[in-house]
Amino acid sequence: MEQNIIVEIREAVALVTVNRPKALNALNGLVIAELLATFQALGEDLEVKAIVVTGSGERAFVAGADIAEMSGFDSEQALGFARTGQRLMNCIGALPKPVIAAVNGFALGGGLELALACDFAYASENAKLGLPEVTLGIMPGFGGTQKLGRLAGVSRANEMVFTGKVLSAAEARDWGLVNAVFPAGELLGKALETAARIAGNGLIGVACAKKSIKGGLDLAEPDGMEYEAELFASLFGTADQKEGMGAFLEKRKAAFTGA
Repeated sequence: MEQNIIVEIREAVALVTVNRPKALNALNGLVIAELLATFQALGEDLEVKAIVVTGSGERAFVAGADIAEMSGFDSEQALGFARTGQRLMNCIGALPKPVIAAVNGFALGGGLELALACDFAYASENAKLGLPEVTLGIMPGFGGTQKLGRLAGVSRANEMVFTGKVLSAAEARDWGLVNAVFPAGELLGKALETAARIAGNGLIGVACAKKSIKGGLDLAEPDGMEYEAELFASLFGTADQKEGMGAFLEKRKAAFTGA
């Protein structure tokens, strides 16, 4: 049983909570390993169609990687730690189901990298987001330098990483890091509501759409268009496609099975 992760299944939505409130939910090696195992298991759970990840308490989503643990690393240990963190972020990106970050407070360093690894994020009004690693004499190592520029643009990523600037929730929304900002008491409900809406759609179609969006970013547009067409075509003949179109024509709610 995971020591630092709480998983609740609410119908077809999984709520994953990082539960180290005394450490502001900081990511150490154990927490990263537990998160990786959790997301791998949820990826294989056919009953789960969407995932929300958040942090326990009101102060932090994930305040960052655990500095107390990192402070004694040599270069070899640091490389292993970075690769382990990246393995987690890559796992989230590769899941065939959407993951929403509900950023409820500090999302700094590895915490922001966790949010960036998700498909999109909502934030509470008190959220603070940043990559302040340079203030510690290091740099982001869990994908922040790779993902932030793609999301916010290279110039903004440069400013944020080079200065260690921390954004308010409103600034993070303006920069495209989060999709929406809500009062703290409404954040989780809004994220779960969106996840439930996603879970009501055809899981295979959503999975292929996620694959097309992410895969297309690394392709020239004509190649991306072909990639999209092939994924689109692959959905025809699935039970979900037959059910979805049949339900539309029959004016009833579709009952998708994920097949």
